[in-house]
Amino acid sequence: MYRSTFRLRQRMQGAVAVEMALLLVPMLVLVFGVAEFGRALYQYNTLAKSVRTAVRHLSQYNPSDATRYTQAQNEARCLAVHGNLICNGPALAPGLITNMVKINDTPIVVTTSEGTTISVVEVGIEGYEFDFFLDPRAFLGGGEQSIRFGDIRASMRQS
Repeated sequence: MYRSTFRLRQRMQGAVAVEMALLLVPMLVLVFGVAEFGRALYQYNTLAKSVRTAVRHLSQYNPSDATRYTQAQNEARCLAVHGNLICNGPALAPGLITNMVKINDTPIVVTTSEGTTISVVEVGIEGYEFDFFLDPRAFLGGGEQSIRFGDIRASMRQS
């Protein structure tokens, strides 16, 4: 009895290795897909935070003071891309440049339910493409090397 179970176990060891080899490829595709999806969400979140910071900075300035407001717009672009006011250091996300930062120059005037008018400023990032490090769709026979994020915008009341 013991001998027959031992032989059966020896024959089954090869079957387990084959099953593992067959399941390894789909499992790796799933793991890399989840990792890339996490990277994409992380970069999108970084862009959303940078746009929010830029619009918060710009909302502190009055657009009627043209000289100071133009400087504040340039600072807001630097904040959105580099995270500081003087545009030095690496970009917050790979491939992000100041030309992608769009500031709505047209004053948006909104009337509240009490009849008060407020001015709203809007900052956005347009045309950002997320580049895959390792695209899991390549294993499945196709896919792009990058995906384009939708426009990321933030609006805030202006003082």
